Order: sequence, then structure tokens, then C-alpha cells
Amino acid sequence: MTVLKVSSPLSETPEQSKKRLRKVAAATIFGSMLEWYDFYLYATMAAIVFSKIFFDNSNPTTASLLAFSTFAIGFIARPFGGAFFGYLGDKFGRKQVLVLTFCLMGVCTTLIGLIPSYASIGIWAPIILVAVRIIQGLGAGAELSGAAVTSYEHADEGKRGSQGAWPALGLNLGLLLSSLTIYLLTINGNEFLLSGGWRIPFICSIALVGVGMWVRRSIPETPKFAELSEQAVKTKTSPLKALFKNDLKGLAVVFFVAIGYNALSYMFKTFSLAYLTQFKGVDVHVTSLSVTIASLVAIVTVPFFGWLCDKWSSKTVLMLGGVFSLLFAYPFLAMLNTGESLMIYVAIGVGTGILAPMMFAPQGSFLSRQFPTQTRSSGFGTGREIGTAIAGGLAPLGGLSLVAASTTHSTDGVVLILAIASVLVVVFALCDQGRKHSQFKN
Repeated sequence: MTVLKVSSPLSETPEQSKKRLRKVAAATIFGSMLEWYDFYLYATMAAIVFSKIFFDNSNPTTASLLAFSTFAIGFIARPFGGAFFGYLGDKFGRKQVLVLTFCLMGVCTTLIGLIPSYASIGIWAPIILVAVRIIQGLGAGAELSGAAVTSYEHADEGKRGSQGAWPALGLNLGLLLSSLTIYLLTINGNEFLLSGGWRIPFICSIALVGVGMWVRRSIPETPKFAELSEQAVKTKTSPLKALFKNDLKGLAVVFFVAIGYNALSYMFKTFSLAYLTQFKGVDVHVTSLSVTIASLVAIVTVPFFGWLCDKWSSKTVLMLGGVFSLLFAYPFLAMLNTGESLMIYVAIGVGTGILAPMMFAPQGSFLSRQFPTQTRSSGFGTGREIGTAIAGGLAPLGGLSLVAASTTHSTDGVVLILAIASVLVVVFALCDQGRKHSQFKN
């Protein structure tokens, strides 16, 4: 890999600057869209399809837990991907890593749709599924952090909050696209999905990969990275060594905020879908429509919360999201427990459409500003993905296990998980290290 040399943004005309930002917006939004298109597809299929396709279904309960565990397994690779590709981003530049991780993640999504069933190749079906999922996790572990850092470093002064929210917008576009796809596939029931229709959205994602690769290859390197002197870029000190030597406080902030936010977000999205399907008997048609509605709401709320980050600060918006999530924990589960479609739409609509975006939109700017340019990609990717692996992989599985262990299938333990996660977001947002590395409040 070689470092790209780019002209300084100071020499740009206003029209050139707008053109550059349009390309960056498209590249970061599109990549995040593909990641979360895959996320929701996999979460939904793991909950309702994979147990029947890739596992021995003689014991349906065991098969369901094994299938859902493959969702958690994907998170094992994420910290390794975040650290490794974050290191490459600090060493060689943001753009090249964005292209590489996008390709890795997208190709694996397509491959999942091509894996033969358990009935065809036996135990090799789940083995191949897990292997592909782990490789995919390597790319996903660097995707969001790379996109967020790229957006932040390309952003205009005073716009780091709103432009740092671009990956969050991509997230919800991905959720919208995938949930709408599943809604259409299940419009006449689950039979078509189970008979092979589930493969269609995975295989068709190759088209998104082609378009995304073309878009990402067209963006320039970030101005912040380009401003580093050649000596600084080629320093013998490893970015990871510098990170652990100089920026441990920022790493801790990112790590714990990531645990709190991802526990909340994945409980709102992933736990709720599996819980409603397995314990309330709610049809997939209803749960997919609920996420579609929530995603439509989020497409409006994400830019709004990004704008608030510029007006107030990303720290303030992030903390408010944690406080409101704490207050919403019990009502969220109470509405899910009714099993009624309208209550489900409201619960997931508020959780996924308003509260999760309220905490996710600030992260591009808030987490990026915890580190200097030299270690930003490594710090963001390492801290966030270790936190994501712990919370995203274990929180939904832990919540489902608590419900399954209860003789009445009580969700009281799940309320506690949501409350603890909310407190983590608020407490560690207060520990913001951003003033050390940026003169801008957002």
C-alpha cells in the first residue's frame, strides 16, 4: 500500500469543495448502508430461517439458539478487523482501507446466499456459514469507524456534527432497504422465504457492492491525513503503540460509550425481533414492517440530530440519548409484551427511529475527536469494535437467555440490561477527551 498524495483543501474553489463533499457523502453513506443492509438481513434470517436451513432441526429450540449464536460469532472478528484496518488507515490512508473493507464485507454477504443447506452437505453448512461470517466481521469491524473518521476529517469547520452523521444516515437507509425487502418477501407468509426466497436479497447485494466500489474509488484522501507531514506518516512508531501510550483515556471513552450504545441499539433492533418471533408468536411480516417504519423515521431524525450536534455539541446530544433511553426502557418492553401490532410499531419506532439515532448521529464527531489524526483510525476502530463485539454480540443473546430461563418468560432482566447500557452512555460521554485534539465543540 502507498500513501496517496493530495492537494491541500485550502487550494480548492467552493465548487471543488462541494464536489468533494458530495463524493465523500455518497461513499460513506453507501458503505454504511451495505453494512446495515447485511446486519438486518442476517439478524432476521438467523432468528427465523437459518435454524431450519443450516442446522439439524430435530431439536428446534437448540437449532434456533445455534442459528442466533452465529449472529454473535460475527462479532468476535470485529475487534480484530477494527484494530488491523484501523492501523492500516493510520499508516497508509483512509481511502484505500475503505475500499478494501467494503469489498470484503460485500462479497461475504453475497456468499452467504450461496451456501448449500444442511440437508445437502450436512455439518459443512454451519461450518461454512460461521467461516464466512467471521471473515465478513473483519470487514464490518472497520467499515463504520473508517466511514465515520473519513466524514469527520473531510468536514467543514462547524459542520463536524452534521457531516459526521453521514454513516448514521447510511445505517438507517440499510435498515430500510433490508426490512422493506423482507416485508415484500413475506407479504404472503413465510413459505416463500423458507423455500429459498431468503437467498435473493443476499445474492442481489452484489449489485450494491459494484456501485459502492465505484463510488469509493472516486473519493480523495482526507484533508486531515494529507496535512500530516511525510515524516509523520512514515514514522517508525506504530499507530497502535502510540495509541496505547498516549491516548488510553480516549480509548476508554470510546470503548464504554460503544458498549452502552450498542447494547441499547441491538436490544431495540435484534433482541426485539427474536423475542417477538420466538416468545410472542408475532409474524415476521409485522416485525419487518416495524423496522421499515422505524427506518423511515430515522432517515428524518438522523440529519436533525446531526444538526443539533453543530448547534449544541455531539456530547450533549449523545448524553440526552442515553437519558431518554433509560426512561424508555420499561415502556419499550411493556409495549412489546402486548404482542399487538400497533404497540410493536410504536416501541420499535421510538427505540430504533428516534433514540438509537439520537446516540448514533453524534458518534462520528464525538468518537473521532477523542484522538489526534495520527491515531484516530486505530483508536476509533479498536475501541468501538471491542465495545461493539461485547455489547452487540452478547446483549441480545443475554436478553433472550434471561427470558428463556424465566418460567413466565419475564422481561424484567432485560429492563436492567437497558438501564445499565443507558448509564454507561451518559457517564462516559461526560469523560469527553475531545478538547485535547480539537478546538471545535462538535
